[in-house]
Amino acid sequence: MAFAAALAMLQAEARCPICLDYLRDPVTTECGHNFCSSCIHQRWEGLQGTFPCPVCFHHCPDRSLKRNTQLCHMTEIAKQIPGMRGKGKRQKEPLCKKHREGLALFCEKDLELLCAQCRVSSNHGDHPLMPMEEAAATHRRKLKSYIESLSEQIKDTENRSEMQVSKCFELRQRIKHQKDELHSEVKQLKHFLENVQNAMLIRLLTEKTYIEKKIMEETNQISNQSSILTSLLADIISKNLQTDVDLLTGIGSIHNRYNNLETPATCLYELKEESCSLAPHYLGLHKMIHTFQVDLTLDPETAHPSLIISRDRKSVTYRTSFGLHNLQARNSYPAVLSSEGFDAGRHFWQVEVRGTGAWSLGVCKESFPRNAPMLPTPRNGCWQIQFWANTCVTCHSGNRQCIGIFLDYELGEVSFYNLRNISHIYSFSGSFTEKLVPYFCLGPSSKSFVMRIVKDEW
Repeated sequence: MAFAAALAMLQAEARCPICLDYLRDPVTTECGHNFCSSCIHQRWEGLQGTFPCPVCFHHCPDRSLKRNTQLCHMTEIAKQIPGMRGKGKRQKEPLCKKHREGLALFCEKDLELLCAQCRVSSNHGDHPLMPMEEAAATHRRKLKSYIESLSEQIKDTENRSEMQVSKCFELRQRIKHQKDELHSEVKQLKHFLENVQNAMLIRLLTEKTYIEKKIMEETNQISNQSSILTSLLADIISKNLQTDVDLLTGIGSIHNRYNNLETPATCLYELKEESCSLAPHYLGLHKMIHTFQVDLTLDPETAHPSLIISRDRKSVTYRTSFGLHNLQARNSYPAVLSSEGFDAGRHFWQVEVRGTGAWSLGVCKESFPRNAPMLPTPRNGCWQIQFWANTCVTCHSGNRQCIGIFLDYELGEVSFYNLRNISHIYSFSGSFTEKLVPYFCLGPSSKSFVMRIVKDEW
């Protein structure tokens, strides 16, 4: 039996791990494994750079392989050994544990070896049965197809691993780019921005650490998947080199492992964009306007009786003469509010004014009593500044007055800008706790006074 087993092992060693047939024109790779010359070159077809060994996945530097003349002679000798494999099988033929008869059939449903008596058993009577040799040939073909699929999956996991490394590098580059931008922004106001800069860098580094940790976790999952695939591939290759009986024994485990393979999910991570959170007039008026400008409309329901709202709800005009009998209306301020209000964020709007006399702009609380004879001050919930036009402004765009108002709700700041000479006029600072609404007020004038909300004037 030992002699027969040794001859069987000799015949197995004389077979190609790729085609599973006797070696034809055998060649040896750098790692010491032997293949048919045509099989290994076909497996490496289309590859460039490195060429993995199908058995151990060692990367061979090139396609140049050494022809193994001695192995070629040994293969020819192994072919000429008559019937030793068959004798070995007869000597080692396992018996059915239940009926003590030779195993000659294979149940395709339960993936089990059966004897002739098992065929009529109630457990397998209606199951598809095949002769052992035919079943072994069928499953050997299936295992061979698994080998190619697993090789592709291993290649895919290697590519995905490289992509993870690339993502990590890209992340570092983007972090570096954002850090450079932040340093550029704070250069002019270094003393004021020092605390802000440190806080933002900490957030960036925290985000970097978090995402890198996630990427490493996914890389480890992919590495584990690669190990599982490699182990399964090695088991299948080993299974294919076994006798029919050994191949079919426990074949279900191989199928289950292959069919239950799962590919680790890859999550996409978006780096949060950081930007300077200072009061926007530090970042430049032009950038502030284009970033935070909003489109407002006037609310006719909030307009004082002396004010006329245009059809497009963008302009308000003060009418100089009308009958006003309501004492409350006579004593209240001629103001109107915007239809839009804000309880968070940053917002910028522009107002163009023509006429003579007093007028004011700002924001007020939604609950501010507009019709009461109350002075609009921050204490009363109205943050506004008053302007005065001494001469009538013509319709020429160069002589108009244009004021920009910026609200930073979280910072608690309302700022006013002269958009004609690009200058900062004044800023209110406080703490906002309820919705704020843009506030527009026109006073009596000798000529028609028009205030208009404009947009994209810059």
